[in-house]
Amino acid sequence: QVQLVESGGGLVQPGGSLRLSCAASGSTPIINRMDWYRQVPGNQREWVATITDGGREDYADSVKGRFTISRDNAWTTMYLQMNSLKPEDTAVYYCDALTLGGVQYWGQGTQVTVSS
Repeated sequence: QVQLVESGGGLVQPGGSLRLSCAASGSTPIINRMDWYRQVPGNQREWVATITDGGREDYADSVKGRFTISRDNAWTTMYLQMNSLKPEDTAVYYCDALTLGGVQYWGQGTQVTVSS
């Protein structure tokens, strides 16, 4: 079992920055990949970024060059540094973890609002 808790969301002006954190606990040694997703009410959950056990990073085109995903070596904390934020980045941001056995765990989400 893996438990995930997101934090760091809030209200920021366009062009500003936020750093989201995803704290993992439980059986973290079995994690081999973590992701960030976001969801606007009424829309499907949208993939934002991935980081793998091998250190590979992938980003959605909409955030490439503005967002950076990172993690610590023990898979206890994952981050999403968000720069040059736009109003269209407003959403609830979720982290997930995928284990070696193919089980997926989700956090409860953190709200990000980009508005002047």
